[in-house]
Amino acid sequence: TMQSSGHRFRDVEHHPLLDSDAFDSSASEADMAQRVWFIRDACGMVCAILTWLLVVYADFVVTFVMLLPSKDFWYSLINGVVFNCLAVLALSSHLRTMLTDPGAVPKGNATKEYMDNLQLKPGEVIYKCPKCCSIKPERAHHCSICKRCIRKMDHHCPWVNNCVGEKNQRFFVLFTMYIALISAHALVLCGFQFFSCVRGQWTECSDFSPPVTVILMIFLCLEGFLFLTFTAVMFGTQIHSICNDETEIERLKSEKPTWERRLRWEGMKSVFGGQPSLLWINPFAGFRLRQLLLRGKKGGPEFAV
Repeated sequence: TMQSSGHRFRDVEHHPLLDSDAFDSSASEADMAQRVWFIRDACGMVCAILTWLLVVYADFVVTFVMLLPSKDFWYSLINGVVFNCLAVLALSSHLRTMLTDPGAVPKGNATKEYMDNLQLKPGEVIYKCPKCCSIKPERAHHCSICKRCIRKMDHHCPWVNNCVGEKNQRFFVLFTMYIALISAHALVLCGFQFFSCVRGQWTECSDFSPPVTVILMIFLCLEGFLFLTFTAVMFGTQIHSICNDETEIERLKSEKPTWERRLRWEGMKSVFGGQPSLLWINPFAGFRLRQLLLRGKKGGPEFAV
């Protein structure tokens, strides 16, 4: 705790200006727009690269081991287009989850000048994070890996090398959904391929030798089963948390809600943005390529913590 200018800092009461919807100032938003969010965490970067390699491996086996050698042109074309489109959507969702600011609270804003700008009443109680020296808005938690307080932090996921929070939860939900879909698709294709190979006695089953084909498909089946189980459970958990307007940290800590919970449908619209539409499942929605290119030309600093 810290006492300054007659104001107490504790996790008891939150000033209206510190609420998650009103916390961002125009100056901080303008500053964030000039930076790219990326976490320099060795474990997270390895996991993120491994995720991409596993998706590329699955795409290789599906395309070159199972579909291209097939004599059924339409079977290969339709499944190839569907699988590759899902893979692109999954990797795009992964990138946007990893490179989107999850809702970080500015570091070191617990200063006398900032407190004076808040115009707090004498004795009003707010909370200061002793680790990053910031004034925490309601429902914010400190992440030891990001070294920041994150608004509505759900958890830190090494597979996306980032926290899942207020601003990137939608992309994380899409990532888990698309990975689950391509995993299920790969398992179905493996089942058809095994049946076809056994029926044809492994002759002209693949451009690879039977032992190599079997090994590649077994690894794909193991990968597909593990990722399908993990991402399907995570997807369901995320949807449940959104509908209950409760983060995973709040659930694990059994925190009593001091905020007014949104209705289930309102929670979904808040995370995915507006009324239901195809934009909900589009990871490219809101992406500004021109602004990203301008940042690179201006030499904007990398926002890494």
